[in-house]
Amino acid sequence: GASSARGPATPAIRPSYGPEDERVPTSSMRNIIAERLLASKTQIPHFYLQMEVDAGPLMDFRAHLNASAEKAGGNKYTVNDFILKAVIRAAQAQPAINAAWDGDAIVKFKSVGLSVAIAIDDGLVTPVIKQAEKKTLLEISQAVKDLAGKAKNKKLSPDDFAGGTITVSNLGAYGIDQFAAIINPPQAAIVAIGSIRKAPVVDDKGQITVGQRMWVGLSGDHRVVDGAVAATFLAEMRKLLENPALMLV
Repeated sequence: GASSARGPATPAIRPSYGPEDERVPTSSMRNIIAERLLASKTQIPHFYLQMEVDAGPLMDFRAHLNASAEKAGGNKYTVNDFILKAVIRAAQAQPAINAAWDGDAIVKFKSVGLSVAIAIDDGLVTPVIKQAEKKTLLEISQAVKDLAGKAKNKKLSPDDFAGGTITVSNLGAYGIDQFAAIINPPQAAIVAIGSIRKAPVVDDKGQITVGQRMWVGLSGDHRVVDGAVAATFLAEMRKLLENPALMLV
């Protein structure tokens, strides 16, 4: 909008800097990020949940699929492909998450538009996998590769950003265990994914073994989503990630 052209407002407390410090004018992208995230953090009542997931079954299942794919020259799957699929399925199972606040009403979206946070040189973009609930794991994998390639080459179009209803941010590749993400407005939820790490796990027999664990977080807009709904959403995600074959049916 017109406001983004002016850039964000000057902060009330200005930084002091000397001749050797560099003052870099912000890009239009950085201005939009600043404006949207400031609006999100000041206007949306955020709440945060975290859930630990046993990533062992997912890692085994992915290795098995990729070994078959290698022989057949097929698609290699990333851990993130499965996470995205789990978010889509959980959003369908818990549709109150796939919604937005609209002043005097809540908009409940029929379709899942999955915004995927992708880091690029000068910021962050969140292009959208449209009608994600209709896509197979393979189609999701290909869609993410396509969007990531476009993002890297600065080839994303305005249409690539339209129609998002829920966002996923995965910082696992950076070694982050867990984090609380800021909601991507006007959406009502963002899912935050941490790294998969080896950890001691108590098994069914009470024995301590080495397992693989992953934290999955959710930031919700409390005007739209209640805690129990968000908790049920995360529990559905955990069920899918711990039983990954369910995501192929």
